[in-house]
Amino acid sequence: MNKIISLLLASSALLSTFAPTVSADPWQGQVLAAHNSARAQYGARPLMWSDALYPGALHHAQTCKFGHSNAQFRYGENLYATGAPAGGINDAMGAWMGQAAKYNYNNPVFSPSYGQFTQVVWRSTTHVACAIVVCPPHSTIPDFPGNVKYIVCHYAPPGNYPGQFARNVGRHV
Repeated sequence: MNKIISLLLASSALLSTFAPTVSADPWQGQVLAAHNSARAQYGARPLMWSDALYPGALHHAQTCKFGHSNAQFRYGENLYATGAPAGGINDAMGAWMGQAAKYNYNNPVFSPSYGQFTQVVWRSTTHVACAIVVCPPHSTIPDFPGNVKYIVCHYAPPGNYPGQFARNVGRHV
């Protein structure tokens, strides 16, 4: 009986080592589910939530300025802004993954036209944190008269490194 219990404990410990982190926080759970669903379609392992990345993502989102922060090479960064009241991480992911058709597997280099897609599916990225804030009219999108939901995601290690696209951006499975 003790051998069976020991075997079960060892098996569960081994399985938990490879299982993606599931969060009790609804926002974190939505972020992980959206990212990991997209990554699975390109043969990338599930991401884990990073409490260390979250403060930077939140700080940048709270600026309500649509544009990349100046943390180049410390972490990857994806941005999304929408005036749609129901807009959320699934809308952001739809926009980022919509760039996949522009990626050229025969010429695997960076392009701003698909950089968000490649960051999402970048195989060596292991952690993510995203923040969402509601920004006032005319802040994030200058000519937009209503409130804007602004999503900032940070990734570690960052993706989109020159010379590493072929091994980090898998084909759709």
